[in-house]
Amino acid sequence: MNEASGAFTDGIPSATHVDHVGLTVPDLDEAVSFFMDVLGCQLVYEVGPVERPKDDWMEQQLNVHPRSSMRVATLRCGPVTNIELFEYSAPEQKTHLPKNSDNGGHHLAFYVTDMEAAVAYLREQPGVTVLGEPQTDGAGPIEGNEWVYFLAPWGMQLEIRSWGRGLPYEEGTSARMFGPEPSHARGAR
Repeated sequence: MNEASGAFTDGIPSATHVDHVGLTVPDLDEAVSFFMDVLGCQLVYEVGPVERPKDDWMEQQLNVHPRSSMRVATLRCGPVTNIELFEYSAPEQKTHLPKNSDNGGHHLAFYVTDMEAAVAYLREQPGVTVLGEPQTDGAGPIEGNEWVYFLAPWGMQLEIRSWGRGLPYEEGTSARMFGPEPSHARGAR
């Protein structure tokens, strides 16, 4: 990463940042409502259905079955994160969600400043399952990182986390996690 410009110094020429994260969901309307009403994201736009039944555009451009159909919604979550949600209808479509341990497994993490309040809120939301209790990493480069996983009503894995007073790895490197964490978190060890 080029410190001055924020652009990557290696890799894709002219790349400056991650534009969005794309996730496939079983029901776009349910997912958009959840991301807006429970997580607090803002809907930017929706498109679709997108389909090309007479050619192989879907396969060539998106690596999906050529007779696939999709709907897409893009949301803004917080000040800088864009999330693109896809709902596909496709022949031979697999509908089970991967676990974190499966190839293609994933989760989306949200930073919170008050873990206790965030967990209490999530436990009150219909269809949301909080997995266990908040955990605090006790040693190593992320000591003090507090986190807990939760599931969306359709089973997608999500996480909330809080860094507390900063992370130990910051003491020996200029690398920093990006985020709007409180200014007192940096170097307050």
